[in-house]
Formats: sequence, C-alpha cells, structure tokens
Amino acid sequence: MPATYDTPLGLYIGGEWLSGGGRDTHDVLNPATGAGQAALPLATIDDLDRALAAAERGFIAWRATPPEQRGAVLTKTAQLLRERADRITRIATLEQGKIQAEAKGELAAAAALLDFHAAEGQRIYGRVLPRPSGTRSMVLHQPVGPVAAFCAWNFPIMNVVRKLAPAIAAGCSIIIKPSEETAGSAVEVLRCFQDAGLPGDVAQCVFGVPDQISRHLLASPITRKLSFTGSVPVGKQLMKLAADTMMHTTMELGGHSPVLVFDDCDLDKTLDILVTHKFRNAGQVCVAPTRFHVQDGIYDRFASGFAERTRALRIGDGMDAASQMGPMANPRRPEAIAELVGDATGRGATLLAGGDRGGEGGFFFQPTVLSDVPLAARAMNEEPFGPVALLTRFGSEADAVEEANRLPFGLAAYCFTENGRRQNRLGDDIEAGMIAINTVRLSWGDSPFGGMKDSGHGSEDGPEGIAAHLVTKAVHIS
Repeated sequence: MPATYDTPLGLYIGGEWLSGGGRDTHDVLNPATGAGQAALPLATIDDLDRALAAAERGFIAWRATPPEQRGAVLTKTAQLLRERADRITRIATLEQGKIQAEAKGELAAAAALLDFHAAEGQRIYGRVLPRPSGTRSMVLHQPVGPVAAFCAWNFPIMNVVRKLAPAIAAGCSIIIKPSEETAGSAVEVLRCFQDAGLPGDVAQCVFGVPDQISRHLLASPITRKLSFTGSVPVGKQLMKLAADTMMHTTMELGGHSPVLVFDDCDLDKTLDILVTHKFRNAGQVCVAPTRFHVQDGIYDRFASGFAERTRALRIGDGMDAASQMGPMANPRRPEAIAELVGDATGRGATLLAGGDRGGEGGFFFQPTVLSDVPLAARAMNEEPFGPVALLTRFGSEADAVEEANRLPFGLAAYCFTENGRRQNRLGDDIEAGMIAINTVRLSWGDSPFGGMKDSGHGSEDGPEGIAAHLVTKAVHIS
C-alpha cells in the first residue's frame, strides 16, 4: 500500500506550510488497524500570533475584493477537489475510517457547497429605505471580520469546507482548526484553496492542543466570529470565552435525533432507508437517527426487520470495497459505546443485534440494535455518537411528539407517515432545526443546516450560512 500522505502534514500560515522547528507532534492513526501513519506538527503560541496577524491583514484586503473574484476562487477550489477526489477520499478513509463510497459522497457534497457559495456570495444585497427628497437611508451587509473556526473529525472534508466556504464568500478571513485526528484531509482541502489562488493571508490552518488554541484565538480582539462544530459541553465552554469580546457565534453542537415511525408508513421501504442511514459513518454523525419511536401496531415487525438488516451488514476496513461500515474513528469511541450498551442491557433493554467489538484490531464496534430501551438508560439521554439503534414503542401521536421533544437536544428529527395532515403537524410540533419526513436527507447546499436548544444556534449552508458571517449597518444621509 502506498504511503497515506503524498505531501507532509503541516500548519498553513501566511501562505506558507510549516513543520518541524522543534514543534510538538501528534500521531495520526489508521482506525482500521490502530497503527500510526504520520506525525502532525502542533502550533506554538508564536504560530497562533502569526496566524492572527495574517488574518488581520487578510481581512483588510479580502473584504475589498469583488465578490466575483471571491466566487472564482471557490469555483476553482471545487474543480480541484473533484480532480483530486481519489487521493483526498483515500486519505479521509485511512485517517477517519469511513468506507470509500461515503468519503466520495462527502467530497462531492463539499464541492457542490463550494459552487453554491461561489454564486451566493454575489447576492449579498442591502436595501434603500424610502425617505423625503434630499435624504437617503441605506442598509448594508458587510463581512464581520476574521473568523476562528473549529471542526469535528467525523466529516474531515465537508466540515472543513463548511467553515471555509461561507466565510471566504462573505469577504472574511479565517483561522481554522480541524481535528488533529483527521489532519490530512484538511491539509488537502487547504492545498486546493491555495492552488485555486486564495491569498495566503485569507485562510490559516492550525493544529494543536484544543484548549490552548481556543483560548488564545478567542481572547484576541482580532477575532470577530466563532464557528464551532462539536459537542455540547465544549460548545458551551467556547461560548463563555467568546462572550468576553462579544463576538458573533455559530454553534453546530450535538444531537440525539428521534425517529417517529407510524403504523401507516411503507414499512419495508422505511427499514431499508433507516438501517443504511443509521450506520452511515459507523453512526458518528451529529444528525444520525438514534431514538426510534415506533407505533405499537408495527413495533414487533419493525424491530425484527431492523435487526435482520443490521446483522447482514458487512463490517471491515473502509478501503475494502465490500465493507458497508468501517471502524470508529478513534480508540475512545468503541469503549464509550460498550459502556452505553452495557448500561442499557443492565436496565432491561433487549439486545437484538451486535453488542460488542468486531474485526481484528482497529477501532471496530458491531452495528447494534437494542429494543424496549428504558428511558432511564444512559443511551436514551446522552448522545451515543456510534452504531447503536435504540428502539421503543409509542401509542399516540401526542406520546411520540412528547418523547421526541423530551431531551434538551434539537438538531434533527425524522418522521415516517403517509398521513399528510400529520406530516404538517409534526413539522410544526417537533423541536428540531431540521426535520425529514419520509426521507433521511437533511443536508443540501441551498438549505440551512443547524439546530436549536442545546444543539446550538445559527445556521451553516444556504444563504443563511453567508448571512452568519455578515454584520448589518444602517447609513443615513441628508
């Protein structure tokens, strides 16, 4: 097998790739084997100060760059992503674990998002307000300033593009800290931006100790916006840091998505859709369907069909074309899932499929189905973020909605019913930023992606993604 990385891993600051220099390093692992693949250099305080200074310079120049030129860079970056797809998706699989088909789908979605923002950045409109003759009032929308962005490891291509694209389209500079566990994917994305002609001061990429980097970047008066994708506890801590300088925030935090399955659904079609989607990326998806609330009349058939389909899934190295689910991304995740499964079965849940580790070596955990899971189980209250499906029964629509809204999470929800009136009611009544009815796709380039309650605030993607990087100014002239 060829080396994982064709080019060295490094920091990208002021248009230069930096490594060595006595910096501490982090070992990037292959989740399928647990073996080390590369040593990633970590940023020093001097590196962070240099990145802040570059972002400050970059913002002054980039905000004055015409939107058409900004869009051209995004369009060229999308083209380069597609041209380099085989190499980039291979890296994503080798450092994150997902199967190749999913990595390729992720890259395609990231390229499409770049294309969307390339055009949407040219539609940042203001307005003129009616006033008496001789006076004029205008509303302007302008870039907020340098952005500090922090990414999770579960979508190592898309998460990086989701931060960079709207900021750059809006005219902001950005310092991005991707996950150290999936650094190679982020480096490849930044190289595409660099080769597409993005000025070196506009986008910086740093890796390091998360607490050190976040405290330093968010304490600086240069940083005017925080964009974070990650867990609820970390998100709340970052918001406290951001409050000291009153910076803008977009927070895409954890979820615990309910799935309401009514007895009038197309059962076989629903099962085929849900089993595939549940175990996508080994369940390490913030919008993964997790709590399956199934109406009494079809519960037994649903549970049997779900377990049967789950047991048929082939688990293995993501580079193996026959694999349908790869390993988890790091050694912490299988241990965490094992604890949640043990707690649930200890409280009375029935194990229908999986339940322990699979594969030889690596960070594998079998796709797992638990039925009749009591509400007191930890997995019913804490985001599992893994390949575990939790099945429970409900009687009435009101019961299902109450349970869907029970937790403080509010990112995504799924509903399966052929009743049109019920579909409308569920869209109104469920507390989630995104709701899918008779489908599981929630992410589209032109649609906002974000949650409510403890799952965060603000939106990425769509016009809302660029709007989140703008400030509003009223100008009155007499």
